[in-house]
Amino acid sequence: MQPIPISLRQIAYVMAVAETGSTAAAARACHVSQPSVSQAVSRIEAHFGHPLFLRLPGQGMRPTPFGRQKLAALASLLGHARTALSPATGPAGELVLGVYSTLGPRYAPRLVRGFTARHPAARITLAEGDLAELVRGLRSGRIDLALVYDADLPADLGLSPLGAVPPHALVGPGHPLAGAGAVSLRDLAGDPMVLINLPHSRGYFLSLFQIIGAAPRIIAETGSIEMLRAMVANGMGTGLLATDLPHDLCYDGGCVVRLALTDPLPPSRIALARASALHPSETAAAFADFAAQALGDGGTPARRPAGG
Repeated sequence: MQPIPISLRQIAYVMAVAETGSTAAAARACHVSQPSVSQAVSRIEAHFGHPLFLRLPGQGMRPTPFGRQKLAALASLLGHARTALSPATGPAGELVLGVYSTLGPRYAPRLVRGFTARHPAARITLAEGDLAELVRGLRSGRIDLALVYDADLPADLGLSPLGAVPPHALVGPGHPLAGAGAVSLRDLAGDPMVLINLPHSRGYFLSLFQIIGAAPRIIAETGSIEMLRAMVANGMGTGLLATDLPHDLCYDGGCVVRLALTDPLPPSRIALARASALHPSETAAAFADFAAQALGDGGTPARRPAGG
């Protein structure tokens, strides 16, 4: 049998360079010396006879067109190796689950707990990040699956829909409409508003106002759901969210009032994403099935009153 000229460890180092953009950063991520990473890159490029990366002064290393093709194949090879070397049958070994920041706390821990209780041989590591970071992790094979909103995602990602959550409004207890239960978004258009400014989330909420032909009075923006809720609870403005939390209590002890929106607005769709070019492991496929069952109702359990 002809020996394999490249080790899995060397492939892992090269994938780390693709993810981090430099041999120095890859060495830190892999906890090895930079020469070890540089030698792995040189060895694999020499084997293929073509460069995998462009060396750009001051900008790090970027995959060449040839490199993008081979890096996808190498990432798939690593996935197959992890599956083949797993000592257990059924879902086992490590699964890296990427989570978008506004979705992670709401859904990920519950999914991890339920899946590992059903499959004790599986280990799940969470990787939090914004959408761009998660897409890079999926493409490089560093992340197996990512819990994301299905909005403006690249075409090379495969999606498993998990549910759709309608947007809702938040007001403070002293707001004139706090007891209404449900309102039109136009009823709040004239109020000062706190807006989530995360990529894609911001565009989604602004698009809701475009649908009704109104413009919001934005007085502050934040990347934190809890900061938005606390500002609303303290009467600084109203807010919109698609992450439906099961309680109304804020970090500072204040409360928000949730109002349903009566307008025919598009829901926020939750999905598991993976790189279509990479074959999913048995554990990843089992987790996708489990998540679809667990969140098949949209993932929103019954709400509790404040303090309940």
